[in-house]
Amino acid sequence: MEDEKIIELYFERNQSAIDETDKKYGKLIKNVSHNILNSLPDVEECVSDTYMKLWETIPPNKPARLISYACKIARNLSLNRLKHLKTGKRSAGSYDSALDELAQIIPSDADVEREVESTELSQIINKFLLSLSKDNRMIFVKRYWFFLSVQEIADDMAITESKVTVSLYRTRIKLKKYLIKEGYNL
Repeated sequence: MEDEKIIELYFERNQSAIDETDKKYGKLIKNVSHNILNSLPDVEECVSDTYMKLWETIPPNKPARLISYACKIARNLSLNRLKHLKTGKRSAGSYDSALDELAQIIPSDADVEREVESTELSQIINKFLLSLSKDNRMIFVKRYWFFLSVQEIADDMAITESKVTVSLYRTRIKLKKYLIKEGYNL
């Protein structure tokens, strides 16, 4: 079913909107949450909360891209859940390793998560991403937005893990140079 039709179902308050969203994007939503939380019960809770949040926010919101909207909700809910879980010192899947990689480029006395989410830095990174080739941009976003593992990215893009690793390394180096050029204090 097309996204526009699914969004219409939300506006009609038709329960099948959630079923259709799950059919079309459920696996991706679960993967986004799993890559952050690495715990099936927590993932299931966040996925359920994602569908509830979609139900509560559509309407009044009418997302241009349902997949992006749903994944952003799942990501934010999972990050919030992770913050809660970190007080109990539980492991966090590929999320921690992805942030560790970025921390080498964007060190700060402040929390890396807070820095990455800041508006100014986000704008600079978005501008940088537009300068990359489509493949390098996809690899970067899959790793640092969706928190996919190197193996998952390689499988998804039908390339070797080595190519993914090299691409990420080179892109991080380019990002560091770009941030310095843009006057961002490292």
